[in-house]
Amino acid sequence: MTDLTELVAFARANSPFYKKLYDGVPAGPVRLTDLPIIDQSEFWAANTMRGNTALTGPQTDGIIFKTGGTTSAPRLSVYTRPEWKTLATTFATGLAAAGVRHGDRVANLLYAGELYSSFILMLNMLQEQAIDTVQLPIAGAAPMTFKVQALQDFAATVIVAFPTALVQLAQYVKENVGTLSHVRVVLFSGEAFYGDQRRIVTEAFPNAVIRSLGYGSVDGGVLGAPVEGCEDVRVFRAFEPTNVIEIVDTETGEPIEEPGRPGRLLVTDLGRRLQPMIRYPVGDLGEWVSFEERTFRLLGRADEGARVGPVTLHLDYLRGCVDTATGSRVGGFQVVLRRVDAKDQLVLRFASDAADRAAVLETLSAQVDEISPRFADHVARGIIQPLAVEWVAPSEIAVNPRTSKVLRLIDERPV
Repeated sequence: MTDLTELVAFARANSPFYKKLYDGVPAGPVRLTDLPIIDQSEFWAANTMRGNTALTGPQTDGIIFKTGGTTSAPRLSVYTRPEWKTLATTFATGLAAAGVRHGDRVANLLYAGELYSSFILMLNMLQEQAIDTVQLPIAGAAPMTFKVQALQDFAATVIVAFPTALVQLAQYVKENVGTLSHVRVVLFSGEAFYGDQRRIVTEAFPNAVIRSLGYGSVDGGVLGAPVEGCEDVRVFRAFEPTNVIEIVDTETGEPIEEPGRPGRLLVTDLGRRLQPMIRYPVGDLGEWVSFEERTFRLLGRADEGARVGPVTLHLDYLRGCVDTATGSRVGGFQVVLRRVDAKDQLVLRFASDAADRAAVLETLSAQVDEISPRFADHVARGIIQPLAVEWVAPSEIAVNPRTSKVLRLIDERPV
């Protein structure tokens, strides 16, 4: 893989992080399996706003985004201008499979500002795609009355939004205007789409098909395109050869090729040079549908981060909140994700002998709100459920039955 060999040589020569990571890797032609899998905590410890040792040089053009971080230690993803254009152009190749057609009026209800990427990416995708469309840049933060009026005034045929925002929109439409029959495609992104949400959205937009916009992340980049004709919205096709997807065993890191065997998803972006992503764990579990055709199915979050609605909270930060609240008197900890009344809920389950439970819960809630103001905002807006806590005995912390290792993240939400 010549491009990989060149990328590894470049990263090793220009990034202190990669120089250290590849210290034991011989020079010359390399395969992905010759390289170590990135440790997320080490990568983000190196990829800081000041004194960054992960980048290969100073950023002099392009764009900066924040992803799933904290107010004190935000996680930044940077792209040069050509890199961002390539990302948008590549992602746009999946729009036809998602159902976008010539002349569609596309309502962009994703979020803009505060270093978020979704609205800008959608705007750039529609500019770079081969299909002619009309953009309606409404944005997710617009008042509901404005959103619905704009959808009606301009006869929007495609809506793009996060699932939780789609549900809120659909409920408002049902209660105030009944239905919007001119919408023929509803595209979601950023989080899973559940059956209870589908029912509500279908009632408001009875003539619309519901499709995934595609699979991507701010840090990992573009990961998968929708598969045309596939009814399972969790199935994607890798954007290869420029963006290589691997599925590896969660315990051993062994590459998986057989279909139906779950593992961690890794991405290698052969085009990014400023902030290289080489065998980077994107934080999700997946399985191959067809290894040869490079189609895979998402199975939920791995143990790097907990996705609650459109908000990602990283497990190390959540563990830090529990340590702070209990004075580090923790005998076991794990994060549980549930669906309660058609909304995602974050549950922190831990064993602790801290005496004052009321004080612990108060401090813990404040700590979570501090590390993720976006989580607090979405709770206040009724998009996700408030934080829940399970105070358990050490024996009640769930473990992997094969290895007896603690399961850091348990996703109990229905598929």
